[in-house]
Amino acid sequence: MNKQALIDYLKELVTAKRFDTFNRVLNQRTRYISVVLEDIFQGHNASAVLRSCDCFGVQNIHMIENSNEFLTNPEVAMGSSQWLSLFHHNKHENNSLSTIEYLRKEGYRIVATTPHTKDCLLEDLDLKKGKIALFFGSELPGLSNIVMDNADEFVRIPMVGFTESFNISVSAALSLYDLTSRLRNSDIKWQLSELEKNDILFEWLKTSIKDSERILKRYKKD
Repeated sequence: MNKQALIDYLKELVTAKRFDTFNRVLNQRTRYISVVLEDIFQGHNASAVLRSCDCFGVQNIHMIENSNEFLTNPEVAMGSSQWLSLFHHNKHENNSLSTIEYLRKEGYRIVATTPHTKDCLLEDLDLKKGKIALFFGSELPGLSNIVMDNADEFVRIPMVGFTESFNISVSAALSLYDLTSRLRNSDIKWQLSELEKNDILFEWLKTSIKDSERILKRYKKD
């Protein structure tokens, strides 16, 4: 069945204000930047990153689960996960490498957020070179050697204090603020396609409507 017809049907079951909000938010969503979290084990940090992704309009988040299952804290996430496209990578012996291979096939540059001899400052990362998959590592060990050995570029946030690094959720928020601000002020085609918007809108409508699956089955039957 035509997805647009399903959207037209479901939108009658939400308020006009809510439907307008969906479209307003969708117009600011992007997949030009995707966030990749490798083996995060603290739920509050994972949740804070999801919340930042939603706030800054980054739609796709990839969770690599090698040793740790990706868990969230609902009080921190504030419902953000239901508006994001979440991809769990946990089916291979080496999920980090398979995730990198998958993202490369999707046209992404692999950018590791970590101090490195070949790194650049966040503000100097060239957005026009192509889509970015921004990798963040686990709280203590950071990114794995596999990610470091296979990254295309390395980026760091400038710091002037004694502490060597930011908390992962702070790093993600600072990075996304800078990158999405520059992206929206550029001439890069960063917005979702109409097909992508419809796919996400359909999922958001289903999430917002109680018993949506039962309603859709009845609609299709009729």
